[in-house]
Parts: sequence; structure tokens; C-alpha cells
Amino acid sequence: MIATLPRINELARKKVNQGLTAQEQQEQKQLREEYLQMIRGSMEATLLTTTVQDPEGNDVTPDKLKNIQS
Repeated sequence: MIATLPRINELARKKVNQGLTAQEQQEQKQLREEYLQMIRGSMEATLLTTTVQDPEGNDVTPDKLKNIQS
């Protein structure tokens, strides 16, 4: 992620200032898709380790999430 983000930003700036070639547009699309896959994977991992508690401290994690976690 750290390696691709600067290139994504560089292509975004170039798109605004000069425009992109077809090859650069394809590269930008691919890099964005890879970045989104990493973010989604990270978010899923976070959700799989999450529990929900009410103000009294009772576990109210939805059953669907509990089933996925186990």
C-alpha cells in the first residue's frame, strides 16, 4: 500500500494538470483496484475481531458476525 499510494497520487495530479495517456489511465485503474482490495481486506479483518457491547457491558454482537468469527 505504501508503495502504490504515491504513484496513485502522482497520476491523479497529472490527470488534473495534463491529462493521462491510455497506458497511464490503465495503470491508474489497476493501482486503484489493488488499493481498494487492500483496504477492503483490512476492514474485513478488523470487523472479524470486533465485538459490540451495550452501555452495561453485555455482549450484543450480532449473531451473523459471531457465526463468521467462529
